[in-house]
This record gives sequence, structure tokens and C-alpha cells, in this order.
Amino acid sequence: MPHLVLKKEELLKTPSSKDGVEFNFVAKSYNFTDKPRKTEYKIGVYDTKENKEFMLGLKPKDENYLLKSDKTTRVTPVDIMKNAINSYAIANNSEILFSNTNITTGAKNALEHKYLKDINYFVDDFETQKEIQIEIGFGSGRHLLHQAKQNPDVQFIGLEIHTPSIEQLLRHLELQNITNVLVVNYDARLFMEFIKSNQVGRIFVHFPVPWDKRPHRRIYSNEFINEALRVLKVGGTLELRTDSRKYFDYCMDLLTNLPKGRLTVDINKDLEVSSKYEDRWKRMGKNIYDVVLEAWNEDEDINLDYDFSFDFKIDFNKTLKTIETNTIVEKNYFVHVVELYTLENKENSGLIKVTMGNFDRPVTKFLFVDDGNVKYFQGNPLPTSSNIQAHLKIKEILNK
Repeated sequence: MPHLVLKKEELLKTPSSKDGVEFNFVAKSYNFTDKPRKTEYKIGVYDTKENKEFMLGLKPKDENYLLKSDKTTRVTPVDIMKNAINSYAIANNSEILFSNTNITTGAKNALEHKYLKDINYFVDDFETQKEIQIEIGFGSGRHLLHQAKQNPDVQFIGLEIHTPSIEQLLRHLELQNITNVLVVNYDARLFMEFIKSNQVGRIFVHFPVPWDKRPHRRIYSNEFINEALRVLKVGGTLELRTDSRKYFDYCMDLLTNLPKGRLTVDINKDLEVSSKYEDRWKRMGKNIYDVVLEAWNEDEDINLDYDFSFDFKIDFNKTLKTIETNTIVEKNYFVHVVELYTLENKENSGLIKVTMGNFDRPVTKFLFVDDGNVKYFQGNPLPTSSNIQAHLKIKEILNK
């Protein structure tokens, strides 16, 4: 992570700017526990050239200061943060004792690609009139590439969290000139909430990790199945293929007697394309189970245009002393206040760092309090059902 070691000195007065980088505030950590903690600072940054908002972290290191990017709010490419760190040191006339912030002009993120999309793209910009088909955990990408070539009029979405698999698929999309696949690195259990109802033809879940020792991490759950049925058009299918008898039995327990669809089961069905692992399992004589759920009903669309604003002001000094810092756990979400900061030279203002939302895909955000007015720093959370419920709980906590 890029950082400087600076000789300890006075902090930069804010607001201030240098070479298109604005430093808007300095926030000082507030100790709300009985344990002594070293004072740390967050520096609010806005890069006017890149239109990026983020923070830097400043904390004591021996007799000096360590200045680095803030992990929660970091942005890409990394040169933006390096530039802000260097600009702070210059603006404050700081003596630099160590630096690893040389800027590599023209460097690219290894995962930059026109078919690789951030989850926000599916929230804000994704539109298509084509049928959508989704593959969850595409692995080597062999099945997804085959389907995309056979169905050029279908918009495919591939979900994967394994970076080497994503890189491999992106290379093959280029080599084979396949243009109807979008790739996203995101948890499939939450992704469906950003797809419109009744728009998907097929959802493939081929050989998911069975998670025998950690079943809560499995893709299949009642919530996942219901979301799959919502996005599937009438006649669309959710298709599981697994070599695990335990996973097959688990999914059958979930799927049996569903009122919204028809279930079909096959054993050792041959497909037009198979993975190298499936070929190996067949040579070993293992059974391959297929479970297909066909959707019968149309569902109402969901509204992702949720208002994450705070329609009240708070007394931040009171909040510092009374805010609930124990983790609040509800059925489908949680909220945990992690850290508190007060803004230097400004009354009734500060930062509240919270972790919130879904247990499997939590999000960490800063609440920025300016003269009692509250908003999310660096933009609102994604409008998932768990984040919405967590936001309502945060409003309840702050409005006591």
C-alpha cells in the first residue's frame, strides 16, 4: 500500500489544495472504549482531475507520522492515491523520511477490461432488451464460452470471485471475439437483487463448492431460490449440476414442494460441453446430479431507487457519548459502529465508521456529519434489502 513516513509536525490546515487535489477536512479519532488508543486522523480528499473522493489515514509511527491511503475508501488506479499522498506532503511542507509513492504513468490494473463490470454498473447503467442468462461460479469458463458462442443473441453474465478464473475468461473473450458476455466479481447470493424481474432465461449453477463444513456459505438457500424465481421469466430455469450427493440432497430439501415452479431431476446426463473436472469425475465413476427448477409465475419488479438520506440533524457531541457500539444483529442484517472521529476546528461535525448489511457480504461506510447533517461519505450503499434495513436501523440509532 502506498505510504510516506513524515517527520511529525503540525497538521495541514483545511480546506486546502495542491495541484488539483483538495484537502477538505481532518478528523481525529475519538476513544469511545476504556482501552487507551493512539490518536489517528482521517484526511478528506477530493481529486478534481479524476472526480474521485476518498480519505487518507495519518497515524503516529515511532516519533513520526505514517501517511497512507485509507483502506475503506481507497480508489483505483492506485496512482490517484499516490498523487494525493505526495500532494499532502508538498502542501504541508513535510519532511519525507520514507516514500514508496513513485507514480507509474500508464500503469494499468490487471483486471481492467471492457467486459469486466463493477457491481454499480448493474445498479445504475445496465439495460438490455435481450434475454439474459447467468452462470454462477464459471470456473475455467468452458461452459460459459460455449453457451455464448451458441447463443449470440443472448446477453450472458458470468459471476465469479476467483481472480485467476476471471482473468482467464477475459483472455478467451478477446481471443475468440465473443462480445455477448459481461463479467462481474461479486457474491451471487446478493447479485440477483440488481436484475429486473422476469428477464432471465436460464441460471446455471454448475459444480458449486459444497461447503459441507460451512453450509451457511452455500449458494442455494431459500432466499437465493426466491430471488432466482423472481428474475426468471415464465419457463425460465434454475439449473444445478453437482457431483456432491450431500449438496444434491440439501438442494432437494429446499426445492421440493415449491408452489412457484416445476422440478426435474437427472443423473449422469451428458451435456454438449463439460469441464475437465467433470471429465475426471466421470472416469472415476462418480454420479453427476442435475436439478432443474422451471419458473411458472411472473413477479413484480423491485425498486432500486431507494432514498438513503437522513431527514434530521443530530447533536454529534451527544452521539459520541451515547451511540450504541455493540453489534446489532437482526434476522437479515446487522449494524456495527466501528470507529468515531471528530472534525478538527469544526463544531458538531465528524465521522462515524459503520459496518452494515448482509452477513455474507458486509459493507463498511463512513457517515459524514457536517454541523449535525448526516450523509454517507463517498456515496450511498448499494440498495440491497439488507443494506436498506441496516440504514433504517442506523437512522433509528442516530435519531434517539
